[in-house]
Amino acid sequence: MKISIGKIVLIFAILFLVGIVFATYYFIKNTNPAKVLSLPIVQKQVAKQLGQASQPILADLPDWLGLNQPRTYLLLFLNNTELRPGGGFIGSYAVVRWENGRPSILKVEGAETIDRAANKELLPKPPEVLSKHLNVDHWYFRDSNWSPDFAVSSQNVLDLYKKENGTAANEIDAVIGVTTNVLEEIIRRSGSITAGGIEFTADNVIEKLEYEVEYGYRDKGVAFADRKKTLGDLFHELIRRLGPDMIKHPADYLALVEKLAWEKHLMAFSPDAELQKRLVDYGWTGTFAPTTSDYVWWIDANLAALKTDYAMKRELKYELSSNSAGNYVATTTMTYTNTGKFDWRTTRYRTYARVYVPNGAELLKVTGSNQWDRTTEPDSPTINKELDSTVFGAFIYVEPGANKTLSFVYRLPATIGQAIKKGTYSLSVPKQLGTNGHRLTLDLNFGTNITSAKPAEEEKNWGDTNYSLNSDLQVDRNFEIKL
Repeated sequence: MKISIGKIVLIFAILFLVGIVFATYYFIKNTNPAKVLSLPIVQKQVAKQLGQASQPILADLPDWLGLNQPRTYLLLFLNNTELRPGGGFIGSYAVVRWENGRPSILKVEGAETIDRAANKELLPKPPEVLSKHLNVDHWYFRDSNWSPDFAVSSQNVLDLYKKENGTAANEIDAVIGVTTNVLEEIIRRSGSITAGGIEFTADNVIEKLEYEVEYGYRDKGVAFADRKKTLGDLFHELIRRLGPDMIKHPADYLALVEKLAWEKHLMAFSPDAELQKRLVDYGWTGTFAPTTSDYVWWIDANLAALKTDYAMKRELKYELSSNSAGNYVATTTMTYTNTGKFDWRTTRYRTYARVYVPNGAELLKVTGSNQWDRTTEPDSPTINKELDSTVFGAFIYVEPGANKTLSFVYRLPATIGQAIKKGTYSLSVPKQLGTNGHRLTLDLNFGTNITSAKPAEEEKNWGDTNYSLNSDLQVDRNFEIKL
């Protein structure tokens, strides 16, 4: 039975609901844990939210909740104001264990703490770009999510976490990534929270946390190693707060979890092959499977540009046309606008951009790149094979108050042109994990009239050879065009 992403997300939410039932009703302490899944309150929620046909999935819930054996999860706090390919910089992490339906927090700390204590002799060399632009000689846990595919990034995360002797490193059952959007939306739903003497709201929580761990700890006389204690305080208070509120408003939280998963601010990976296969089928893992059709997947990596992604505006433009030889040529352009300034949080934006395109594409030209920060010399583009795709990459910087464009021009493989000649064209534009819905513009010239398109253009543009559309990348976008 195939379960939709909406239903699997609801299942995860019900996991939390069941846990809350354990924590709230004291009589459950003397109850066989398996019987809890038969409680009327649980059965009612399953029937209401998932439908009767999905109730057999209840058989899997004891395993998730650690009723049969303890389950341990590595939670990554992905700071997407410092964007990385895997959703955001791994500034902090937590290890949470579920046993007999009850969660316990084994560790909450900053990633730099575990990195600082690591035996460097056990660490591999970093990707060349990290070495070049961050001047690091080893690949650390904090930089491990270098792949835009969350499953691949998570495997690197687990490998480096083990090499750095992380808490319960050999017991991790799943890696869960959450961006700053998750924290903001939960606080928006549950209300402001006071932790460590600071009041956090949905509008100020990220900025205040960043200030505390970068500067505020000094004013309080807190040691550098303990500068992220406020995050731990907030995390514990949030867990305490969520229980009663989820019982009162379960439907609101179910809808929130579903939204965050669709928008790729909440992702999961399991090293268990069977479970991972199911998660991929559900669309929960933040992966993109390249197809034989056309696609363009733009990936940015903030390299030593503070939290400047908070102030960056982006617009991705994809253009397609045929040349004199009858080959189809694509131009993928990102326009960056840096609305920040030079201060403690934002600065000159520095990003290494990669664009994943169909295998067999041939790079013709790159414009707008920079070899180094504050230089006018163009960067030498990289060409690699990764995730069953051809990948072009280049570096660019953008001064505060400025806007710049980076463009890759390339010839598409012949199979794309052959499909167009047969009257069918498909395009996928997946969003990068952790991004916030930047603009997407399409300008596709097929040289022959379009008969139908999904989604459709404005009616005034129907009936010609061009497909022009303005959209966004709040979620993955897919386009189907008949000629």
